Amino acid sequence: MTDVKGLCRPRFSAVREAFGALLAKDDVGASVAVHLGGEPVVDLWGGYADADRSVPWDRDTLTAVNSTTKNMTALCALILADRGRLDLSAPIAAYWPEFAAAGKENVLVRHALSHTAGLPDLAGPIAVEELYDWEGVTAGLAAQATEWEPGTAAGYHALTFGFLVGEIVRRVTGRGIGEFFAEEVAQPLRADFHFGLSEEHDHRVAPLIPPPSLTDAYASSAPPAADGTRRESTSPAVRVRDANSLAWRRARLPAVNGFGNARSVALVHSVLANHGSAGGVRLLSPRGCEPAWQEEFRGNDRVLRTPMAWTAGFGKFGNSFGWGGWGGSLVVSDPDSHLTVAYVMNQMVDRGREEDNRGMEILLAAYDGLR
Repeated sequence: MTDVKGLCRPRFSAVREAFGALLAKDDVGASVAVHLGGEPVVDLWGGYADADRSVPWDRDTLTAVNSTTKNMTALCALILADRGRLDLSAPIAAYWPEFAAAGKENVLVRHALSHTAGLPDLAGPIAVEELYDWEGVTAGLAAQATEWEPGTAAGYHALTFGFLVGEIVRRVTGRGIGEFFAEEVAQPLRADFHFGLSEEHDHRVAPLIPPPSLTDAYASSAPPAADGTRRESTSPAVRVRDANSLAWRRARLPAVNGFGNARSVALVHSVLANHGSAGGVRLLSPRGCEPAWQEEFRGNDRVLRTPMAWTAGFGKFGNSFGWGGWGGSLVVSDPDSHLTVAYVMNQMVDRGREEDNRGMEILLAAYDGLR
């Protein structure tokens, strides 16, 4: 069995066992973390940071977590709402006047957070490289019309979520969302999570590894419908080689290009599970956390082609909330038990070809510790 390093409280030994089994079977390198009551009870890592299995995955190894980044972006909006600087029920145009174009004057902030704004795609088609032009992309979104009446339907806003919420944060604070997160979340918590990545951290990055038998041309895509048809999208298909590129690291794409490990992901997310604080640091009030688990929409998601429940920024699963990233990363919080579980890896799995239960196995093992 692959050597597993780190901290694991005895009552959560099932997490260590499950993690070790994943490393011995499917994973190349990964990390797992569990926080209870805002404090770490599991902080494990193991395996390798490269496909050749020559570089060990260390305590401070970072990797791209893809859409797990959305959890961090949503937290920034909830912090501003809790401080009274952002009204989730206000029109987006109240903060971003240009957004009222094309009949969008009634699209609310909560619509952007709950994937019900009717803007699941960027007008296009455009190339991945064009995503790095923040002003160009947000101006394009401001000019677009919605695909449906906002609030009446949901469709996963895979890329647009970050530009919508990020621009709202920028208009309210005068700071880019990466800067806001670094100063208002990461620094107080001492969380090693980044929106994009500066050069000084490049040596710590574990590149994403394409699913077995696939190359770095493997691209993200919405799942097919039951009849096998796929939804047409004008947004660019992001490939593994894009997510591993230096240009991607240097960009600010707050829906998809966060870099971290399970320790930092769990630490940040545990603020919401622990009703506003973690590690003795309070970021928002208990009431300010409630939009994270209060349901905004329930029904069939037009993009994901599956029944979904969305809160203000998160997927809702029973009493828990959170979201995962393309390839397998995952973070889930349970506010009733003040539990947060995170799983971050470099070996991707193509869920269109095979099931990926790795994060769920870690989550279930953590619940064993609660019992």
